[in-house]
Amino acid sequence: MINNSILVISGPNLNLLGNREEEHYGNISLDKIHQKIKKIGDLNNIIIECKQSNSESEIIEWIQNAKNNFKAIIINAGGYTHTSVSIRDALKLFDELVIEIHMSNIHSREDFRHKSMISGVSSGIIIGFGDQSYYLAVNAVINKISGVKNYG
Repeated sequence: MINNSILVISGPNLNLLGNREEEHYGNISLDKIHQKIKKIGDLNNIIIECKQSNSESEIIEWIQNAKNNFKAIIINAGGYTHTSVSIRDALKLFDELVIEIHMSNIHSREDFRHKSMISGVSSGIIIGFGDQSYYLAVNAVINKISGVKNYG
């Protein structure tokens, strides 16, 4: 296992960030988010691999292949959060940290967004902080991996 590596997965339509529903997702592109995430990793000697797909099967493959290769998965499964038992099952088999994130507060949106298929197999959830949700998750994983407890 690579003890200092994180896999960040973004699901369907997140490739459209910056051009899509700015009231929920802001105006930053996913590429910019990935650049910032990798910078956080570099500053902390953590390898971070960022991936995005609109394909459920591709996301499942990445999760299955993460075992023994990553210390944590951070996942924004997009619309698959609410529908994919298969992504849930793949995450359940990953024995390390799983952080579920959402840029918008899914509980203040349409009713169908209130239920997450993957929350029950996640180590933690970060919801509603826009692009900061990604950075908060990365920092939480880095702190967990390094054993740092910096609560002030």
